[in-house]
Amino acid sequence: MKTIIKNGTVVTASDTFKADVLIEDEKIVMIGTELPAEGADVVDARGLLVMPGGIDAHTHLDMPFGGTDTADDFYTGQRAAAFGGTTCHVDFALQQKGQTLKQGVEMWQKKAEGKTIIDYGFHVALTDPTEESINEIPSLVDIGVCSLKVFQAYKGAFMVDDTALYKAMQKTKEADIMLMTHSENGDAIALLTDELVSAGKLDPKYHLDAHPREIEGEATARAIAIAAVTGAKLYVVHMSCSDSIEQMAMGRAKGYNVMGETCTQYMFKFEDDMRVPGFEGAKWACGPPVRTPEDAQFIWKSLRDTTLQTVATDHCSFDYEGGKNGRNAGKELGKEGWHKIPNGIPGIEDRMPVIYHNGVNGGKISLNRFVALTSTNPAKAMGMYPRKGTISAGSDADIVLWDPKKKHTISAKTHHMNVDYNAYEGMEVEGMPVRTIIRGTTVVDNGELCVEKGFGKYVYRKNPQIV
Repeated sequence: MKTIIKNGTVVTASDTFKADVLIEDEKIVMIGTELPAEGADVVDARGLLVMPGGIDAHTHLDMPFGGTDTADDFYTGQRAAAFGGTTCHVDFALQQKGQTLKQGVEMWQKKAEGKTIIDYGFHVALTDPTEESINEIPSLVDIGVCSLKVFQAYKGAFMVDDTALYKAMQKTKEADIMLMTHSENGDAIALLTDELVSAGKLDPKYHLDAHPREIEGEATARAIAIAAVTGAKLYVVHMSCSDSIEQMAMGRAKGYNVMGETCTQYMFKFEDDMRVPGFEGAKWACGPPVRTPEDAQFIWKSLRDTTLQTVATDHCSFDYEGGKNGRNAGKELGKEGWHKIPNGIPGIEDRMPVIYHNGVNGGKISLNRFVALTSTNPAKAMGMYPRKGTISAGSDADIVLWDPKKKHTISAKTHHMNVDYNAYEGMEVEGMPVRTIIRGTTVVDNGELCVEKGFGKYVYRKNPQIV
């Protein structure tokens, strides 16, 4: 099957130019002007941007947490991603106690089986750091996994100590695997949580007091220091505030193999949104928590000056009012105490339009930087480049046709995520995907899903890069 995209403006992380794009057998085979269209399906991209599909490096689909499961499974989550211009994501497989790391990946493969719409890979989270599990780390490359997550938080559930973190970094260094950290001081969070709950401080706003910014900065500095000693590649996920980002800036200035990710919500949801009366603030409970408008401005600056290299979502959807009509329980589990609220904010569908409108249209980042942050850099960091994350000959034909003039009002009433609220409710954006193409096949076209469940393919990843 041959397809040619004509008359569009190609945008990559480094260049913007008028060109046609010829696709054959799932790959981009040629880029040029006035390419011959004989025998090919012609897609007229006049007035549109031709960009590499978005890559979300941080999602949680069909994940058990806090006594329930996320609202989105692999079908609903990936469907929503495709409508939002994301063509590939990397989800977190969680090792269970007593399991091997590979068994954790196998468990998540079963969750995805027969439901996929877009391409996908898996990180694996080391939560049972036995000697056997740590020694297993290098073998992950055999199953196409080149990223391992370690939690410095969630004591009693996912958290590992510094000994395990150090040993894991030694092994990831040996195997050329990216070590990812959730960097908050879990011991401090556990103590603060006990103090707050014992004092009867149970409203959602006290979630903020249990996760002070200083302990995110401390844990980030600790992870960076251990990466410096071991030589491991470190990717700190969902960085939320200046305290942690300043540590990242220092680490990068010293030449350490470290990089940072932020998430869309940290630029738009703030502490004041959690401090409202009643239970409404539970919608924004996540870890690390939302911070301040000043932190949001610091994040935009850090995305612009290359201190931070990727924007993900940490998509982790729980209904605000769940447990009804056969739906999973959700945020309402925390009505008797904020410490029982399932942590997470939805956003897999909205990342690209929200960052484009507020970043590019808002003059905070360039169009090319937008592509770098949402596609090219995640592809490099997650070991998928240049197969994915760019428009070049030989790359997968994962392409989004983007209408920079199309306007849309974001709402839970119209989104495709399986969750009953939206973090960006009422936000008017200008710039939307109108066609999402994966491996040369149109997946979404003008608001219509064009493929069946099971279309998405697992991506074998290797050689992650610090960018």
